[in-house]
Amino acid sequence: MKLTAWIPVVVLMGAVGGIIALYNRMVRLRIRCDESWASIDAQLKRRADLIPNLVETVKGYAAHEKGLFEEVTNARAKAIAGGSVQERAEAEGLLSGALRSLFAVAEAYPELKANTNFLQLQESLSKIEDDIQMARRYYNAVVRDYNAAIETFPGNLFAGVFGFTPRHYFEVAEADRGPVEVKF
Repeated sequence: MKLTAWIPVVVLMGAVGGIIALYNRMVRLRIRCDESWASIDAQLKRRADLIPNLVETVKGYAAHEKGLFEEVTNARAKAIAGGSVQERAEAEGLLSGALRSLFAVAEAYPELKANTNFLQLQESLSKIEDDIQMARRYYNAVVRDYNAAIETFPGNLFAGVFGFTPRHYFEVAEADRGPVEVKF
């Protein structure tokens, strides 16, 4: 067989190999997206588990702030309910805002601020918030890489065929970026 007869075979094998490599890269990125979302979810669960203890501690000192406690409880329930990444980000933004309000109210009670249990809960929540922020950054970086892989050439030619769809970033809602207003 002549050398020219092998050229189409080699080109075809190269193209198939390239498609396989591209597919495997997109699968690895999709798995990293799922893994990084699971990490965020675990941190959010830790925060949700801590919130009832925090609310109960503050309740003992600020019993007349019933509306705030209900707001925190409702925001926690929405955050736990889940949903898409966008829905979850919105719910978590509401919960973060409610928690900021709770801590702002706690500032008005010096004996609460000095309570060891409250301080430990506040410190734990602060650490969890830092962990959530790190997990969110990692998730968004992985989503960026994944979306770039499926939206750039040659990935965009095959992504739809193989069922790869863009993911949404885990972003804080615009309304939750501002300062918390607390009225007494």
